[in-house]
Amino acid sequence: MNSTHKPAQRIAVIGAGWAGLAAAVSATQAGHRVSVYEMSAAPGGRARQIPSDSRAGVEPGLDNGQHLLTGAYKETLRLMHVVGVPISQVFERARLQWVDIHGHGLRLPPGPLAWSLVRGVVSHHRWTWQDRAAFLAHAALWRLKGFRCHPSWTVSELTRRLPRAVRSELIDPLCVAALNTAPSQASAQVFLRVLRDSFAGDSDAADLLFIKQPLSALWPHPACQWLQAQGAPLHWHHRVRSLQPQGCGWQVDQVHFDQVIVATTSVEAGRLCQPFARGWAEQALALTHEPIATVYVQAPGIRLPYPMAQLDWDARHPAQCVFDHGHWGAPVGQMAMVVSAAGPWLERGQSELTAAALSQLRKALGNQLKHPLIPLRTLIDKRATFHCTPGLQRPPRVILPGLQAAGDYVDGPYPATLEGAVRSGVQAAYHCNTSASGLQRT
Repeated sequence: MNSTHKPAQRIAVIGAGWAGLAAAVSATQAGHRVSVYEMSAAPGGRARQIPSDSRAGVEPGLDNGQHLLTGAYKETLRLMHVVGVPISQVFERARLQWVDIHGHGLRLPPGPLAWSLVRGVVSHHRWTWQDRAAFLAHAALWRLKGFRCHPSWTVSELTRRLPRAVRSELIDPLCVAALNTAPSQASAQVFLRVLRDSFAGDSDAADLLFIKQPLSALWPHPACQWLQAQGAPLHWHHRVRSLQPQGCGWQVDQVHFDQVIVATTSVEAGRLCQPFARGWAEQALALTHEPIATVYVQAPGIRLPYPMAQLDWDARHPAQCVFDHGHWGAPVGQMAMVVSAAGPWLERGQSELTAAALSQLRKALGNQLKHPLIPLRTLIDKRATFHCTPGLQRPPRVILPGLQAAGDYVDGPYPATLEGAVRSGVQAAYHCNTSASGLQRT
Protein backbone atom coordinates (compact mmCIF):
# COMPACT_ATOMS: atom_id res chain seq x y z
CA MET A 1 0.00 0.00 0.00
CA ASN A 2 1.24 3.47 -0.86
CA SER A 3 0.34 6.01 1.80
CA THR A 4 2.32 9.01 0.50
CA HIS A 5 -0.74 10.60 -1.13
CA LYS A 6 -2.71 10.67 2.14
CA PRO A 7 -1.78 12.09 5.55
CA ALA A 8 -1.41 9.65 8.41
CA GLN A 9 -4.65 9.01 10.22
CA ARG A 10 -5.45 7.82 13.71
CA ILE A 11 -7.10 4.43 13.33
CA ALA A 12 -8.66 2.28 16.04
CA VAL A 13 -8.86 -1.47 15.46
CA ILE A 14 -11.35 -3.10 17.80
CA GLY A 15 -10.45 -6.77 18.18
CA ALA A 16 -7.10 -8.56 18.02
CA GLY A 17 -8.13 -11.70 16.20
CA TRP A 18 -6.67 -12.67 12.84
CA ALA A 19 -8.73 -10.07 10.96
CA GLY A 20 -7.99 -7.28 13.43
CA LEU A 21 -4.26 -7.95 13.49
CA ALA A 22 -4.18 -8.12 9.68
CA ALA A 23 -5.90 -4.72 9.58
CA ALA A 24 -3.57 -3.27 12.21
CA VAL A 25 -0.39 -4.49 10.52
CA SER A 26 -1.55 -3.36 7.08
CA ALA A 27 -2.65 0.09 8.30
CA THR A 28 0.63 0.55 10.17
CA GLN A 29 2.53 -0.40 7.02
CA ALA A 30 0.60 2.33 5.20
CA GLY A 31 1.89 4.91 7.68
CA HIS A 32 -1.16 5.30 9.89
CA ARG A 33 -1.14 5.55 13.68
CA VAL A 34 -2.95 2.47 14.92
CA SER A 35 -4.34 1.56 18.34
CA VAL A 36 -5.70 -1.94 19.03
CA TYR A 37 -8.38 -2.75 21.60
CA GLU A 38 -8.93 -6.35 22.73
CA MET A 39 -11.34 -7.50 25.41
CA SER A 40 -9.39 -10.64 26.33
CA ALA A 41 -5.90 -11.03 27.76
CA ALA A 42 -4.34 -12.43 24.60
CA PRO A 43 -4.63 -12.05 20.81
CA GLY A 44 -5.86 -14.56 18.26
CA GLY A 45 -9.63 -14.55 18.68
CA ARG A 46 -11.12 -17.98 18.00
CA ALA A 47 -7.88 -19.29 16.45
CA ARG A 48 -5.44 -19.25 19.32
CA GLN A 49 -3.81 -21.36 21.98
CA ILE A 50 -5.82 -21.64 25.18
CA PRO A 51 -4.33 -21.97 28.68
CA SER A 52 -3.30 -25.41 29.82
CA ASP A 53 -5.60 -27.44 32.03
CA SER A 54 -3.63 -29.03 34.87
CA ARG A 55 -6.58 -31.25 35.70
CA ALA A 56 -6.32 -32.84 32.26
CA GLY A 57 -2.59 -33.37 32.65
CA VAL A 58 -1.92 -31.62 29.34
CA GLU A 59 0.97 -29.19 29.03
CA PRO A 60 1.42 -26.84 27.29
CA GLY A 61 -1.94 -25.35 26.35
CA LEU A 62 -3.91 -26.73 23.42
CA ASP A 63 -5.14 -24.93 20.34
CA ASN A 64 -8.77 -23.91 20.19
CA GLY A 65 -9.43 -26.20 17.23
CA GLN A 66 -7.27 -27.55 14.44
CA HIS A 67 -6.47 -25.25 11.57
CA LEU A 68 -4.94 -26.28 8.30
CA LEU A 69 -3.62 -23.73 5.84
CA THR A 70 -3.16 -24.31 2.13
CA GLY A 71 -0.94 -22.80 -0.51
CA ALA A 72 -3.92 -20.67 -1.59
CA TYR A 73 -3.66 -18.64 1.65
CA LYS A 74 -1.60 -15.99 -0.12
CA GLU A 75 -2.46 -12.97 2.03
CA THR A 76 -1.96 -14.85 5.29
CA LEU A 77 1.46 -16.08 4.21
CA ARG A 78 2.43 -12.62 2.93
CA LEU A 79 1.62 -10.92 6.21
CA MET A 80 3.38 -13.63 8.19
CA HIS A 81 6.47 -12.83 6.17
CA VAL A 82 6.01 -9.11 6.93
CA VAL A 83 6.06 -9.66 10.70
CA GLY A 84 9.01 -12.05 10.54
CA VAL A 85 7.42 -15.47 10.85
CA PRO A 86 9.88 -18.11 9.54
CA ILE A 87 7.47 -19.80 7.13
CA SER A 88 9.64 -22.84 6.43
CA GLN A 89 10.07 -23.52 10.14
CA VAL A 90 6.47 -23.19 11.32
CA PHE A 91 4.85 -25.22 8.53
CA GLU A 92 5.29 -28.68 7.11
CA ARG A 93 4.31 -28.40 3.46
CA ALA A 94 2.88 -31.41 1.65
CA ARG A 95 1.06 -32.02 -1.60
CA LEU A 96 -2.70 -32.38 -1.17
CA GLN A 97 -3.64 -35.70 0.38
CA TRP A 98 -6.97 -36.93 1.70
CA VAL A 99 -6.18 -40.39 3.03
CA ASP A 100 -7.34 -42.65 5.82
CA ILE A 101 -5.27 -43.95 8.74
CA HIS A 102 -3.83 -46.66 6.50
CA GLY A 103 -2.79 -44.22 3.77
CA HIS A 104 -5.59 -45.10 1.32
CA GLY A 105 -7.29 -42.28 -0.54
CA LEU A 106 -6.56 -39.33 -2.79
CA ARG A 107 -2.96 -38.10 -3.06
CA LEU A 108 -1.78 -35.59 -5.61
CA PRO A 109 1.68 -36.26 -7.06
CA PRO A 110 4.12 -33.45 -7.98
CA GLY A 111 3.61 -31.60 -11.22
CA PRO A 112 1.23 -29.08 -12.84
CA LEU A 113 -1.90 -28.89 -10.74
CA ALA A 114 -4.52 -29.94 -13.32
CA TRP A 115 -2.47 -32.92 -14.50
CA SER A 116 -1.58 -33.78 -10.90
CA LEU A 117 -5.28 -33.95 -10.00
CA VAL A 118 -5.97 -36.30 -12.92
CA ARG A 119 -3.09 -38.57 -11.93
CA GLY A 120 -4.18 -38.57 -8.29
CA VAL A 121 -7.75 -39.51 -9.13
CA VAL A 122 -6.70 -42.24 -11.60
CA SER A 123 -4.49 -43.83 -8.92
CA HIS A 124 -7.26 -43.71 -6.28
CA HIS A 125 -7.64 -47.49 -6.00
CA ARG A 126 -10.56 -47.43 -3.56
CA TRP A 127 -12.73 -46.00 -6.34
CA THR A 128 -13.95 -47.92 -9.34
CA TRP A 129 -13.13 -46.69 -12.82
CA GLN A 130 -16.69 -45.41 -13.03
CA ASP A 131 -16.16 -43.41 -9.82
CA ARG A 132 -12.93 -41.86 -11.14
CA ALA A 133 -14.37 -41.02 -14.52
CA ALA A 134 -17.45 -39.43 -12.98
CA PHE A 135 -15.41 -37.22 -10.68
CA LEU A 136 -13.06 -36.07 -13.43
CA ALA A 137 -16.01 -35.33 -15.71
CA HIS A 138 -17.69 -33.23 -13.01
CA ALA A 139 -14.43 -31.41 -12.24
CA ALA A 140 -13.95 -30.60 -15.92
CA LEU A 141 -17.53 -29.32 -16.19
CA TRP A 142 -17.16 -27.12 -13.09
CA ARG A 143 -14.02 -25.60 -14.55
CA LEU A 144 -15.65 -25.08 -17.94
CA LYS A 145 -18.48 -23.17 -16.24
CA GLY A 146 -16.02 -20.97 -14.37
CA PHE A 147 -16.73 -22.71 -11.05
CA ARG A 148 -20.18 -21.14 -10.92
CA CYS A 149 -23.61 -22.66 -10.42
CA HIS A 150 -27.13 -21.62 -9.57
CA PRO A 151 -26.93 -19.50 -6.39
CA SER A 152 -29.70 -21.48 -4.69
CA TRP A 153 -27.94 -24.84 -4.97
CA THR A 154 -26.56 -26.73 -2.01
CA VAL A 155 -23.48 -28.92 -2.27
CA SER A 156 -25.73 -31.98 -2.21
CA GLU A 157 -27.63 -30.64 -5.23
CA LEU A 158 -24.40 -29.78 -7.04
CA THR A 159 -23.00 -33.29 -6.60
CA ARG A 160 -26.19 -35.36 -6.69
CA ARG A 161 -25.07 -37.27 -9.80
CA LEU A 162 -21.68 -38.22 -8.43
CA PRO A 163 -21.25 -41.83 -7.20
CA ARG A 164 -21.85 -42.46 -3.52
CA ALA A 165 -18.19 -43.35 -2.88
CA VAL A 166 -16.96 -40.04 -4.30
CA ARG A 167 -19.44 -38.06 -2.24
CA SER A 168 -18.95 -39.91 1.05
CA GLU A 169 -15.15 -40.22 0.88
CA LEU A 170 -14.20 -36.87 -0.65
CA ILE A 171 -16.84 -34.27 -1.45
CA ASP A 172 -18.91 -34.35 1.74
CA PRO A 173 -15.93 -34.35 4.17
CA LEU A 174 -14.22 -31.56 2.19
CA CYS A 175 -17.42 -29.54 2.25
CA VAL A 176 -17.78 -29.85 6.00
CA ALA A 177 -14.08 -29.13 6.57
CA ALA A 178 -14.10 -26.01 4.36
CA LEU A 179 -17.54 -24.55 5.09
CA ASN A 180 -18.35 -26.13 8.49
CA THR A 181 -21.85 -26.72 7.13
CA ALA A 182 -23.54 -29.99 6.19
CA PRO A 183 -23.60 -30.68 2.41
CA SER A 184 -27.41 -30.68 2.41
CA GLN A 185 -27.33 -27.07 3.66
CA ALA A 186 -24.00 -25.71 2.39
CA SER A 187 -23.72 -23.18 -0.42
CA ALA A 188 -22.54 -24.86 -3.61
CA GLN A 189 -21.29 -21.54 -4.99
CA VAL A 190 -18.98 -20.92 -2.03
CA PHE A 191 -17.78 -24.52 -2.19
CA LEU A 192 -16.93 -24.10 -5.88
CA ARG A 193 -14.98 -20.94 -5.04
CA VAL A 194 -12.87 -22.99 -2.62
CA LEU A 195 -12.28 -25.61 -5.31
CA ARG A 196 -11.37 -22.93 -7.84
CA ASP A 197 -8.73 -21.37 -5.62
CA SER A 198 -7.34 -24.78 -4.69
CA PHE A 199 -7.30 -26.53 -8.05
CA ALA A 200 -7.33 -23.77 -10.67
CA GLY A 201 -4.80 -21.43 -9.09
CA ASP A 202 -1.03 -21.47 -8.72
CA SER A 203 0.79 -24.79 -8.85
CA ASP A 204 1.22 -24.77 -5.06
CA ALA A 205 -2.35 -23.66 -4.26
CA ALA A 206 -3.44 -27.18 -3.30
CA ASP A 207 -0.48 -27.79 -1.00
CA LEU A 208 -1.31 -28.48 2.63
CA LEU A 209 0.54 -26.46 5.26
CA PHE A 210 0.52 -28.38 8.52
CA ILE A 211 1.12 -26.13 11.53
CA LYS A 212 4.06 -27.28 13.65
CA GLN A 213 3.66 -24.64 16.39
CA PRO A 214 0.77 -23.45 18.56
CA LEU A 215 -1.64 -21.15 16.74
CA SER A 216 -0.74 -18.16 18.90
CA ALA A 217 2.92 -18.44 17.88
CA LEU A 218 1.97 -18.72 14.23
CA TRP A 219 0.50 -15.24 13.71
CA PRO A 220 -1.10 -13.49 16.73
CA HIS A 221 2.02 -13.14 18.90
CA PRO A 222 4.45 -12.24 16.07
CA ALA A 223 1.95 -9.67 14.76
CA CYS A 224 1.62 -8.08 18.21
CA GLN A 225 5.39 -7.98 18.67
CA TRP A 226 5.76 -6.31 15.27
CA LEU A 227 3.06 -3.74 16.11
CA GLN A 228 4.66 -2.93 19.45
CA ALA A 229 8.01 -2.45 17.71
CA GLN A 230 6.29 0.09 15.44
CA GLY A 231 4.94 1.94 18.48
CA ALA A 232 1.29 0.85 18.14
CA PRO A 233 -0.54 0.77 21.51
CA LEU A 234 -2.19 -2.58 22.33
CA HIS A 235 -4.93 -2.36 24.95
CA TRP A 236 -5.68 -5.73 26.59
CA HIS A 237 -8.69 -6.48 28.80
CA HIS A 238 -10.44 -3.55 27.16
CA ARG A 239 -13.95 -4.20 25.94
CA VAL A 240 -15.07 -1.14 24.02
CA ARG A 241 -18.24 0.18 25.63
CA SER A 242 -19.01 3.14 23.43
CA LEU A 243 -18.52 3.80 19.72
CA GLN A 244 -19.94 7.09 18.49
CA PRO A 245 -19.64 9.29 15.39
CA GLN A 246 -17.93 12.60 16.05
CA GLY A 247 -17.64 15.14 13.25
CA CYS A 248 -15.54 13.58 10.50
CA GLY A 249 -14.31 10.83 12.80
CA TRP A 250 -15.29 8.52 15.60
CA GLN A 251 -15.02 8.25 19.36
CA VAL A 252 -13.95 4.96 20.90
CA ASP A 253 -14.68 5.19 24.63
CA GLN A 254 -14.34 8.99 24.42
CA VAL A 255 -11.03 8.83 22.50
CA HIS A 256 -11.10 10.42 19.04
CA PHE A 257 -10.00 8.54 15.91
CA ASP A 258 -10.21 9.42 12.25
CA GLN A 259 -11.35 5.91 11.33
CA VAL A 260 -12.38 2.72 13.08
CA ILE A 261 -12.17 -0.93 12.01
CA VAL A 262 -14.50 -3.20 13.99
CA ALA A 263 -12.81 -6.61 13.91
CA THR A 264 -14.83 -8.39 16.59
CA THR A 265 -17.31 -11.22 16.31
CA SER A 266 -20.50 -10.44 14.42
CA VAL A 267 -22.40 -10.40 17.71
CA GLU A 268 -20.08 -7.86 19.34
CA ALA A 269 -19.97 -5.78 16.16
CA GLY A 270 -23.76 -5.73 16.08
CA ARG A 271 -23.86 -4.51 19.68
CA LEU A 272 -21.43 -1.69 19.01
CA CYS A 273 -23.11 -0.51 15.79
CA GLN A 274 -26.76 -0.90 16.76
CA PRO A 275 -27.24 2.71 17.96
CA PHE A 276 -26.26 4.39 14.67
CA ALA A 277 -26.27 1.64 11.97
CA ARG A 278 -29.32 -0.41 12.81
CA GLY A 279 -29.71 -2.05 9.42
CA TRP A 280 -26.12 -3.24 9.34
CA ALA A 281 -26.28 -4.41 12.96
CA GLU A 282 -29.45 -6.41 12.37
CA GLN A 283 -27.83 -8.15 9.41
CA ALA A 284 -24.77 -9.05 11.49
CA LEU A 285 -26.86 -10.25 14.42
CA ALA A 286 -29.08 -12.36 12.12
CA LEU A 287 -26.19 -14.66 11.14
CA THR A 288 -26.52 -18.16 12.53
CA HIS A 289 -23.46 -20.12 13.56
CA GLU A 290 -22.09 -23.64 13.46
CA PRO A 291 -19.97 -25.16 16.25
CA ILE A 292 -16.75 -27.14 15.95
CA ALA A 293 -15.56 -29.60 18.59
CA THR A 294 -12.00 -30.84 19.02
CA VAL A 295 -11.46 -34.05 20.96
CA TYR A 296 -7.89 -34.37 22.21
CA VAL A 297 -6.87 -37.93 22.97
CA GLN A 298 -3.77 -39.92 23.84
CA ALA A 299 -3.26 -43.13 21.85
CA PRO A 300 -0.21 -44.67 23.57
CA GLY A 301 2.48 -45.82 21.16
CA ILE A 302 0.58 -44.86 18.00
CA ARG A 303 2.20 -42.90 15.19
CA LEU A 304 0.13 -42.35 12.06
CA PRO A 305 1.93 -42.47 8.70
CA TYR A 306 0.65 -38.97 7.85
CA PRO A 307 0.05 -35.85 10.00
CA MET A 308 -3.65 -35.89 9.17
CA ALA A 309 -5.97 -38.79 8.35
CA GLN A 310 -9.56 -38.97 7.19
CA LEU A 311 -12.02 -40.92 9.31
CA ASP A 312 -15.17 -42.75 8.25
CA TRP A 313 -17.84 -40.19 9.05
CA ASP A 314 -21.55 -40.91 9.38
CA ALA A 315 -24.45 -40.54 11.79
CA ARG A 316 -22.72 -42.74 14.41
CA HIS A 317 -19.18 -41.40 13.94
CA PRO A 318 -18.84 -37.64 14.58
CA ALA A 319 -15.26 -36.77 13.54
CA GLN A 320 -14.19 -36.13 9.96
CA CYS A 321 -10.43 -36.31 10.52
CA VAL A 322 -7.67 -36.77 13.08
CA PHE A 323 -4.37 -34.89 13.46
CA ASP A 324 -1.31 -36.68 14.84
CA HIS A 325 0.62 -34.10 16.86
CA GLY A 326 3.46 -36.55 17.38
CA HIS A 327 4.71 -35.45 13.97
CA TRP A 328 5.57 -32.03 15.45
CA GLY A 329 7.20 -32.85 18.75
CA ALA A 330 4.18 -33.55 20.96
CA PRO A 331 4.18 -36.77 23.00
CA VAL A 332 3.85 -39.82 20.77
CA GLY A 333 0.17 -40.67 20.40
CA GLN A 334 -1.25 -37.22 21.18
CA MET A 335 -4.00 -36.66 18.64
CA ALA A 336 -6.84 -34.28 17.94
CA MET A 337 -10.11 -35.37 16.35
CA VAL A 338 -12.10 -32.66 14.57
CA VAL A 339 -15.89 -32.63 14.62
CA SER A 340 -17.10 -29.95 12.19
CA ALA A 341 -20.77 -28.96 11.90
CA ALA A 342 -21.05 -30.39 15.40
CA GLY A 343 -24.48 -28.99 16.27
CA PRO A 344 -26.44 -32.27 16.20
CA TRP A 345 -23.82 -33.97 18.37
CA LEU A 346 -23.71 -31.16 20.92
CA GLU A 347 -27.47 -31.52 21.32
CA ARG A 348 -26.74 -35.01 22.67
CA GLY A 349 -24.19 -33.64 25.13
CA GLN A 350 -20.43 -33.28 25.26
CA SER A 351 -19.87 -36.59 27.05
CA GLU A 352 -21.72 -38.54 24.35
CA LEU A 353 -19.78 -36.74 21.62
CA THR A 354 -16.46 -37.55 23.29
CA ALA A 355 -17.41 -41.20 23.81
CA ALA A 356 -18.51 -41.57 20.18
CA ALA A 357 -15.28 -39.98 18.92
CA LEU A 358 -13.15 -42.30 21.05
CA SER A 359 -15.09 -45.30 19.78
CA GLN A 360 -14.60 -44.06 16.22
CA LEU A 361 -10.82 -43.75 16.61
CA ARG A 362 -10.60 -47.08 18.39
CA LYS A 363 -12.38 -48.74 15.47
CA ALA A 364 -10.17 -46.97 12.90
CA LEU A 365 -6.92 -48.00 14.61
CA GLY A 366 -8.04 -51.60 15.02
CA ASN A 367 -5.20 -53.98 15.86
CA GLN A 368 -2.67 -51.16 15.95
CA LEU A 369 -4.07 -50.08 19.30
CA LYS A 370 -2.44 -52.05 22.14
CA HIS A 371 -3.49 -49.82 25.03
CA PRO A 372 -6.72 -48.01 25.95
CA LEU A 373 -7.28 -44.55 24.54
CA ILE A 374 -6.95 -41.77 27.10
CA PRO A 375 -9.28 -38.77 26.66
CA LEU A 376 -7.42 -35.53 27.35
CA ARG A 377 -9.79 -32.67 26.71
CA THR A 378 -12.75 -31.77 24.52
CA LEU A 379 -12.88 -28.17 23.35
CA ILE A 380 -16.05 -26.71 21.88
CA ASP A 381 -16.36 -23.47 19.94
CA LYS A 382 -20.09 -22.87 19.79
CA ARG A 383 -19.80 -19.97 17.33
CA ALA A 384 -16.90 -21.25 15.28
CA THR A 385 -18.22 -20.10 11.88
CA PHE A 386 -21.31 -18.68 10.26
CA HIS A 387 -23.78 -21.11 8.75
CA CYS A 388 -22.72 -20.98 5.07
CA THR A 389 -26.01 -21.50 3.24
CA PRO A 390 -27.05 -20.63 -0.35
CA GLY A 391 -27.93 -16.99 -0.92
CA LEU A 392 -26.74 -15.92 2.52
CA GLN A 393 -26.68 -12.13 2.87
CA ARG A 394 -23.58 -11.25 4.85
CA PRO A 395 -23.07 -7.72 6.20
CA PRO A 396 -20.94 -5.47 3.99
CA ARG A 397 -17.45 -4.33 4.93
CA VAL A 398 -18.33 -0.61 4.92
CA ILE A 399 -20.72 0.26 7.74
CA LEU A 400 -20.56 4.06 7.48
CA PRO A 401 -17.93 6.48 6.18
CA GLY A 402 -14.87 6.03 8.34
CA LEU A 403 -16.27 2.88 9.92
CA GLN A 404 -15.60 -0.61 8.56
CA ALA A 405 -15.99 -4.20 9.66
CA ALA A 406 -13.35 -6.91 9.33
CA GLY A 407 -13.89 -10.59 9.98
CA ASP A 408 -14.50 -13.91 8.29
CA TYR A 409 -18.25 -13.21 8.35
CA VAL A 410 -18.06 -9.98 6.31
CA ASP A 411 -19.48 -10.13 2.78
CA GLY A 412 -17.11 -11.87 0.39
CA PRO A 413 -16.57 -14.98 -1.71
CA TYR A 414 -14.94 -17.12 0.98
CA PRO A 415 -16.31 -19.24 3.80
CA ALA A 416 -15.28 -18.58 7.39
CA THR A 417 -11.56 -19.32 7.08
CA LEU A 418 -8.38 -17.75 8.39
CA GLU A 419 -7.59 -16.49 4.91
CA GLY A 420 -11.03 -14.92 4.63
CA ALA A 421 -10.51 -13.13 7.94
CA VAL A 422 -7.05 -11.90 6.99
CA ARG A 423 -8.18 -10.66 3.57
CA SER A 424 -11.05 -8.72 5.12
CA GLY A 425 -8.61 -7.01 7.49
CA VAL A 426 -6.24 -6.11 4.67
CA GLN A 427 -9.10 -4.68 2.58
CA ALA A 428 -10.37 -2.60 5.49
CA ALA A 429 -6.90 -1.16 6.07
CA TYR A 430 -6.45 -0.39 2.38
CA HIS A 431 -9.67 1.59 2.24
CA CYS A 432 -8.68 3.61 5.29
CA ASN A 433 -6.65 5.69 2.82
CA THR A 434 -9.92 7.32 1.78
CA SER A 435 -11.16 10.31 3.73
CA ALA A 436 -13.57 9.78 6.61
CA SER A 437 -15.79 12.71 5.64
CA GLY A 438 -19.44 13.09 4.81
CA LEU A 439 -20.63 10.86 7.64
CA GLN A 440 -24.20 9.67 7.16
CA ARG A 441 -26.32 7.85 9.67
CA THR A 442 -28.82 5.07 8.99
